[in-house]
Amino acid sequence: MSSLNLYDTKSRKVSSFKPIKKGEVGIYLCGATVQAPPHIGHIRSGVNFDILRRWLITSGYKVTFIRNVTDIDDKIIHKAGHEEITWWQVAAKYERVFTDAYNKLNVLPPTYEPRATGHITQMIELIERLIENGSAYAPGNGDVYLEVKKVKDYLSLSNQKLDDLLVADDADLKFKKDPKDFALWKAAKKGEPSWPTPWGDGRPGWHIECSAMAHSYLGESFDIHGGGLDLIFPHHENEIAQSNAAGFSFANIWMHNAWVTTSGEKMSKSLGNSLQVNEILKEVRGIELRWYLGSAHYRSMLEFSFEALAESATAFRRIEAFLSRAESILGKEAGLLIADEFAKAMNDDLAVPQALAFIAESMRIGNSAAEDKKVIAKTAGEIRGALSVLGCDPKDEAFAATQSNNDAIDGLIKLALEQREAARLRKDFAAADQIRDQIASLGITVEDTTNGPRWSY
Repeated sequence: MSSLNLYDTKSRKVSSFKPIKKGEVGIYLCGATVQAPPHIGHIRSGVNFDILRRWLITSGYKVTFIRNVTDIDDKIIHKAGHEEITWWQVAAKYERVFTDAYNKLNVLPPTYEPRATGHITQMIELIERLIENGSAYAPGNGDVYLEVKKVKDYLSLSNQKLDDLLVADDADLKFKKDPKDFALWKAAKKGEPSWPTPWGDGRPGWHIECSAMAHSYLGESFDIHGGGLDLIFPHHENEIAQSNAAGFSFANIWMHNAWVTTSGEKMSKSLGNSLQVNEILKEVRGIELRWYLGSAHYRSMLEFSFEALAESATAFRRIEAFLSRAESILGKEAGLLIADEFAKAMNDDLAVPQALAFIAESMRIGNSAAEDKKVIAKTAGEIRGALSVLGCDPKDEAFAATQSNNDAIDGLIKLALEQREAARLRKDFAAADQIRDQIASLGITVEDTTNGPRWSY
């Protein structure tokens, strides 16, 4: 089996993955800011990095996967005022909605899921360290800032120049040594949540949260830090800056998934084109939405449309139908196999499109094998092995409820086919044709075989 190669945003090249500790991998993924229900742009990140995690586990690694929850933020405070509830009620409410969406799309639970508000002590300790070594300063108004000009290689992730950065005109400028310095801690404002510190009551800046939590769970250095492209600047740049200033080497590899777009624009609430997961799941099953979101390469933009989603769902149902036929021929479920060709695709920076091409070819071979149980067992096993890594194995217990529905549908269709066969035996061909046409009107194809009729979407 070939070795895993991954693209590193910082070095801008694909190279062989070598974990810090043999056989173990530490991953930190920037999770949700829980101020609203998730749209599919949010969940794509969860699916993409879940595929990475599953492939690492399949490859024999022990994976520690951290996905944080930002439960204190300007947006959360604003939403609390809008909904006339407390900030922590907003956070708890939407954290549950995110968790439900992850579960419905079979995203594995993280090893640990730290909340920002549960790690204020660690943030204060990190800020104290930065002040003590001269990297940060407290101007006396309750704020604390990182002095970016003292940070070596600042902006190396986004490849920008410090002098080219635009500076927002805000009230904090008078307290900063340089307009480009960013807040590690923010002084308390009237009516907002706050915590006591040596510099006065306040709350954390966004960036310090992830540095403190990553350090707490993965140590001063770890293997992979992930997130969406929109987090490269300023969030990930500032995570690197404050962590390096504290003396931590931090993440070895930076991986970023591309956006889900609609009409060529990044999906966001501000554009008004957000598509919430719970609404889309009224149109397709969770396994079908996951298949669609995971189908493009993680570094490629995914242009969303309901037409494309429907086509993807139909294609996935064909795979399910093949596995169902294989099970009926074999008399049992096919075992999970990892084919060399699939492994080669996944080891090439998670080349999922090539992996899907392998699945399609395996299905073609299996469908052409007639009743050859050896060929069918091999192809079905390889397809199930691939689907398991992609988180889309129909036999996965996460989709058990959906599978029960499929079994019920299967039973109803088989009953109709039995009625059609009975009509043919009594030579009532008009009735048989009518049943066939009614089944076809539902988008179901009936195939007459030596073992009796079979159906597929």
